[in-house]
Amino acid sequence: MNDILLQMQHISKTYPGVQALDDVSLTLDYGEILALAGENGAGKSTLMKILSGTVTPTKGHIFLKGKEQHFLNPKQAMDAGISIMYQELNYLNNLSIAENIYVGRLPKCGPLGKIDYKKLKNDTAEVLKRVNLDYDPMTPVNILSVAEKQLVEIAKSISRNIQILIMDEPTSALNEEETKNLFHIIQELSSSGVAIIYISHRMDEIFEISHRTMVMRDGKYIGDVKTSQTTREELIRMMVGRDIGSMYPLRNIKTGNILLRAESISVKKIQNITFELREGEILGIFGLMGAGRTELAESLFGVHSLSGGHIEIGGKQVNIHSPSDAIREGIAYIPSERKQEGLILAHSVKNNITLANLKRYEKGFSVSRTKEAESVNHWIHTLEIKSAHPDTPVETLSGGNQQKVVIAKWLDTQPKILILNEPTRGIDVGAKAEIYRLLEKFCAQKLGVIMISSELPEIMAIADRIIVIHEGRLMGECQKEDISQEHLLNLAIGGQAS
Repeated sequence: MNDILLQMQHISKTYPGVQALDDVSLTLDYGEILALAGENGAGKSTLMKILSGTVTPTKGHIFLKGKEQHFLNPKQAMDAGISIMYQELNYLNNLSIAENIYVGRLPKCGPLGKIDYKKLKNDTAEVLKRVNLDYDPMTPVNILSVAEKQLVEIAKSISRNIQILIMDEPTSALNEEETKNLFHIIQELSSSGVAIIYISHRMDEIFEISHRTMVMRDGKYIGDVKTSQTTREELIRMMVGRDIGSMYPLRNIKTGNILLRAESISVKKIQNITFELREGEILGIFGLMGAGRTELAESLFGVHSLSGGHIEIGGKQVNIHSPSDAIREGIAYIPSERKQEGLILAHSVKNNITLANLKRYEKGFSVSRTKEAESVNHWIHTLEIKSAHPDTPVETLSGGNQQKVVIAKWLDTQPKILILNEPTRGIDVGAKAEIYRLLEKFCAQKLGVIMISSELPEIMAIADRIIVIHEGRLMGECQKEDISQEHLLNLAIGGQAS
C-alpha cells in the first residue's frame, strides 16, 4: 500500500430506492492519469463526490498514502490534498483572479488582520506561471474566457499543494488549441507527482491523455485496462455492456425541396450569411468558439432580431421576432447549455417535456392530464429516457437523459426544422448513438436538421453538408464527399476555400 497514493475499497452508496454504487474499488498511483469512463448514470460522479467529501459512502473505506480517511465535508478532502473541478466551473465572477484562487484563505498582515495584497499578488503570480496564464493577479475573472477561467480553477488547486486532481469533462467548452494547452498542464502536473482522475466521454481524449482507464456501469466496477493496450471498441463494449455497432448511421436519405433559406442575414456579429436547408438533410455548422455559430442558430429561432436579410420557410418569407414566432413556423432549437437554457431542473420530467407545447393539452381553463400523460409516456418510451417516474425531478437524471428530455420537449412541438447546438456535449457513447439514430428517423420524414458541433469526427460523420463560419462570416461550404478535417480547420481559422 505504501507504493499506492489512493485506494478506495468496496465503496457502496444507497439512496432511498436507488443503489448508486455497488462495491466499487479504485486505486491510483503517484503521478498517474486515470481516465474514469462509463455511460451517464454509471456512478462516476457519485464515486468522485465521495472522494471529494461531498457525499458520505454507505459502506467502504478510503486510504490516502496508506492512512484511512473519513471525509465528512469538502474542506476535509481539500485539506488532505484532494481537489475536484466540476464541469460547471465554480468561480466568483466579480472578484479578481487572486481573490478567486485564495478565497477563504487570503493572506493577512498587521494587528488588525488586513489583507496582505502584496503577498496575495506575488503568490498568485507564481501559481499563474504554472498554468501559463498571463494576467495581472487583480484582473476581474468576469473578463476571462471559459478556458482561462478553467485555468484559474487549476491554479486554485495547485495553490493548495494538491496530491489528487479530479477533472469532470474539462474540455467540454474548449476549442482544439485550448485543449492542447490543458493537456500540457495536466502532463506537467503528472510529471510533478500529482495524480489526475480524468472523467470524459470523448474517446480521443482518453487515449491521448490517460495512462489507465477504469470503466463503470450501473454503479458497478467493470474493469480497468492500460489505455495504450486497449481499443476504442473494447472500451465501448465495457461501458455499454453490448456492441452498439457503428457509432454513426449510414445516411441513405435523398434530400428534397428547400425547407429553409437564410438570405443575407446579419445579426450581432453575423455578417451577410446565406445558406439553405433541404428536406431530409442534416446541415452542419462548424467554427471555432466565438465564431458566431450560436448567434446564427439563435437568430433563426427568434432570440435575436435580424438587422439585415430575411428567412424563408417552404419558399415563403417569414417574420421571426421571438421564439414563439419560430415555434409557430415549425422551428425547434436545442441549446448547448441544457441545464441553464433547456430545462427547469426542479420541475418534473413530465412538465419539462410538455412545457413548449402546453396549448396542445388545453382543456378549457386547465390541462388534459390524460392527453399529457399519453404524450409524455410516448416520449419516455421512444427516446428510452431512464426515469423512475414521469414526475421525477429532471435534476436527478443523468446528463444523457436530461438531454433526451430537452429533445423530447422540442419534438413534442412537431417541428419541421430541428436546430441542435452541441447536442452530444457531456453525454456518453450509448446516448450519442441513440441521438444520431433519432436524427436519422427525423430526416426520413422529410424534415430537416441544422447541427452545430465542435467535435470534428462527429460533424464530419453526421452532416450531409457543412458550412464553416469565422468571425461572423461564411468562409465556405463542404459537401460530404469533399469533407476533410484539414480543410474544415483551415476555413475555421479564416483560411481561403480550396
